[in-house]
Amino acid sequence: MKKIYIVLTRTNTMLSKIIRFVKKDEYTHASLSLDKTFETMYSFGRKYTYNPFIGTFVTENFNDGIYGLHRYLYGKVLEINVDDSQYEKITALLNKFESDRNSYNYNYTGLLRSLFNVETHSEKNFLCSEFVYHLLNSADIADFGIHRSLVRPQDLLKLNGKTIYSGNLKNINTSLNHLKYLMRIGAA
Repeated sequence: MKKIYIVLTRTNTMLSKIIRFVKKDEYTHASLSLDKTFETMYSFGRKYTYNPFIGTFVTENFNDGIYGLHRYLYGKVLEINVDDSQYEKITALLNKFESDRNSYNYNYTGLLRSLFNVETHSEKNFLCSEFVYHLLNSADIADFGIHRSLVRPQDLLKLNGKTIYSGNLKNINTSLNHLKYLMRIGAA
């Protein structure tokens, strides 16, 4: 049994504020991490920190890009148990995205259409939550019964996993290390 991590966030960017206003969702961005260090998270988002109009497949961490501009980063982390086969499917898909990263773009049309619950069909364009769901669905981990372009970050809370952290994600590693220590000495 292996673990993967779904990272849900809400930044203070204009796009995040618009999504939150229209959809009333608590979280406006989704990423996937293969390990608890969160040094590499995978998603679709801005290619350049200060340019919201060019988006693509990205690797993220809490200290760079848009996240690096925030002292407080509101979010939640879900830990999902997966079997070896599911983990291998996800890593194979991530390797495909990595090796062909210049072929993919952020799904701006899908973003506008999703605000009105209208599907968008594209093989090379993804929203952040659409991408995470695509990985999970392709690896037989989740099936929400809706088109991937309609999956929002908030929907990922339906996954069969456990919340391992909620709050300021800038403090996650310190908090998780402290919890591990408490568990080791029997205080938690």
